[in-house]
Amino acid sequence: MPQTFVLRAAAIAAASALILAGAAGSASAHVTVSSPDAKPGGYAKLVFRVPTESDSASTTKLVVSLPKDHPFAHVGAQVKDGWKVVKTTEKLPQPVKVGDVTLSEAITTVTWTAAAGGVPPNDFDEFALSVGKLPEGVDTLNFPAVQTYSDGEVVKWEQLAKDGADKPEHPAPTLKLAAALTPVAPTTEVDNTDTLARALGAGGLLLGLVGLGLGLRAGRTRKATP
Repeated sequence: MPQTFVLRAAAIAAASALILAGAAGSASAHVTVSSPDAKPGGYAKLVFRVPTESDSASTTKLVVSLPKDHPFAHVGAQVKDGWKVVKTTEKLPQPVKVGDVTLSEAITTVTWTAAAGGVPPNDFDEFALSVGKLPEGVDTLNFPAVQTYSDGEVVKWEQLAKDGADKPEHPAPTLKLAAALTPVAPTTEVDNTDTLARALGAGGLLLGLVGLGLGLRAGRTRKATP
């Protein structure tokens, strides 16, 4: 009886940990931007990862806003099968010097619209831009995005994180450039919720293995008893 109780407790703990881990993963899914080659003063590929956080609707449109205070002289959009891409040029509030060029207007938004299908429920896709030159003396660049679903829902990823405040619910995609200025050892930003979920998951798995071992030991003991 004690061994059976331990096995049941282990199974419940493991299942609970997996559920919590899944919830933590879904809560952290949002539109993000990254770059394999971003460097101040240079050209870079920007990759926007777009998850569809819906069980029934698809992502059919993505609008990415580019910084007007640090405009790009060049913006090339990735051509994707099944998607139409449009770049919108606007006049800047005031001329901005980018390298050897002074810009009075620049591309300020890039829009991808699905011709059919889009990004299916609970899946993700990536949309890329080639831009330059990146500004110097800037730590981060923000790229507010608007995601539209096939059921008409619109999600605006435009909230900016503030020092000392909790992470916003719909953060704007943010590209960090400070690390490119001075090479440093790679670090990993750890989310407390994700860490807890992983710890509980590992604990549940360990408890399950212990329970299984006790069960097998009890079985061998019963067989050995005349």
